[in-house]
Amino acid sequence: MLELVTLPPAFGMRNVSPFCLKAEMLLNSLDLPFTVSQISDPRKAPKGKLPYLVADRRIIADSELITEYLDATTQGRVYAGLSDAQKAQGVALTRLAEDHLYWIMVASRWLDPEWWPNVVAGFFGQLPAIIRPIASAMARRQVAQTYHLQGLGRHSLEEQRGFAERNLAALNAAVPTAGFLFGPSPGIFDFTVASLMAGIFDNQPATWLTGLARNHENLHAYTERVQAHTGLYGRQ
Repeated sequence: MLELVTLPPAFGMRNVSPFCLKAEMLLNSLDLPFTVSQISDPRKAPKGKLPYLVADRRIIADSELITEYLDATTQGRVYAGLSDAQKAQGVALTRLAEDHLYWIMVASRWLDPEWWPNVVAGFFGQLPAIIRPIASAMARRQVAQTYHLQGLGRHSLEEQRGFAERNLAALNAAVPTAGFLFGPSPGIFDFTVASLMAGIFDNQPATWLTGLARNHENLHAYTERVQAHTGLYGRQ
């Protein structure tokens, strides 16, 4: 039996991490038996982040490595039917979503002073009151440092909004107006885009990034379509 280890719910999301939701969608689509367990502190994960998959006494940490492992163990079912050009397009969309827009989503939660209390309540609410401010402030500084090293954190909020808007417009144009990216059923690249967008559209309360995303109706409809087809939603 496979075990997928994810983050617990927060911000009105059943699955607060798009990477966790993507992995769960993929496992479900392959009809593989698996269980889901949760840990609240990613530092306890093998690589300090979630999800990770426990399989045959192995631990596979990182959603992309989980994807590759599942493709290998199912004899290529993850990418079955995709041409080289389609796979290249899917990888490009993955990098846009997970290596760029994802970090803007993180910043819209962690680094917005008005939204920050929701992070404290959602991620640190179970800590004793005396250490909650210290632990949350240390974590926030770490996020800010990572965002700065990534490069986006070196820009003004107005410039970050511009990056986000261009990313969202590109995704809105890239996803179909009906159906899914590369076939009659959603696949791994649909799960990648939809899981990220679910977190942006449905985190509660809305962030400034949510407001930008809601202007892209095709992207919203596509995100809902992927979730409805899989029966797995980011929101609770």
